[in-house]
Amino acid sequence: ISDSLLPCQPNDSLQLDELWSFVWARECWVWIWLALCSRTRQIVAYATGDRSARTVFKLYQRIPPSYRQCMSFSDEWDAYRLIFDPNQHTQVGKGTGLTNYVERHNGVMRQRIGRLARKTLRYSRCEEMHDAVIKLWIIEHNLMCKKQASLKYFQDRIIFKIRLIISD
Repeated sequence: ISDSLLPCQPNDSLQLDELWSFVWARECWVWIWLALCSRTRQIVAYATGDRSARTVFKLYQRIPPSYRQCMSFSDEWDAYRLIFDPNQHTQVGKGTGLTNYVERHNGVMRQRIGRLARKTLRYSRCEEMHDAVIKLWIIEHNLMCKKQASLKYFQDRIIFKIRLIISD
């Protein structure tokens, strides 16, 4: 995933959240933990597993070192408090708006990946395939965000040059 990311900027912040899905049967829940960059809207890391501090630690380890220095925000689940540095991490309620992007991303993932929908006939039969589908979707999403960022950069340069020409 790190190959599909834009470079970290000094003012970047991460939004952390989790969503549930199931593998093989509705009783076999698998949690997907995400770390999303607020500026680029890219998923910088993810982990699948249970809803414990062990899986949050796996998520933390997968966050690229440059992004680990960023401020991070999450809901008030205790596992975040146990793993993330309290000087760089803030647990917030949903009403603050500091986790809006990752919450919205979870909804988009549920819409676009059939096996994550809450009421569906689609499901993964093994955790390896479940993880592979999520990873492929995240890489595609990150590359799309990267492409949009580069297009915006070129659009801004063209607008700047047009303004220079007009002002002359």
